[in-house]
Amino acid sequence: MIEQIYNYFTIEMLYFWINLGVLPFWFLIVFFPQSQVCKYLATSIFPIFLLSAAYGFVLYKSYLGAYDFLGNFNLYLGITYVADLFEDDLYLMLFWIHFVSINLFVGGWILKDSQKFLINKFLLTLPLIITYLIGPIGLFVYWIIRIFYAKRLSLYE
Repeated sequence: MIEQIYNYFTIEMLYFWINLGVLPFWFLIVFFPQSQVCKYLATSIFPIFLLSAAYGFVLYKSYLGAYDFLGNFNLYLGITYVADLFEDDLYLMLFWIHFVSINLFVGGWILKDSQKFLINKFLLTLPLIITYLIGPIGLFVYWIIRIFYAKRLSLYE
């Protein structure tokens, strides 16, 4: 049975399930931010646990495929080395899980932080969707909105 699961989760299939799997969490964060389901599923450790398991699975597949983990440190040598790393599907999948996880974490943080300042949930929709698509820009848009609700400019809070 484990062999069947291992063979089912090719890189393409894992990519499909990762992208499909985060959508319910984002749906809860954007459309039902006040619900208990959102609180216990989307903004808890649960989605990060699932994505970490997927990350560990890709690391395991990489290890079995004799992936050169020390070669990852070449990314600090220049942009061409980063491009070389992205030619490997396993490394690309590790990056993608990392990207999706961080964006989901930031989306949950935005939601929790916005509840402290009573930011209108309809106004929050735009930065959350932008965070889902292009993380840092969404966080910046949220920060601009937050300034008006917090009535202060804070760079370190």
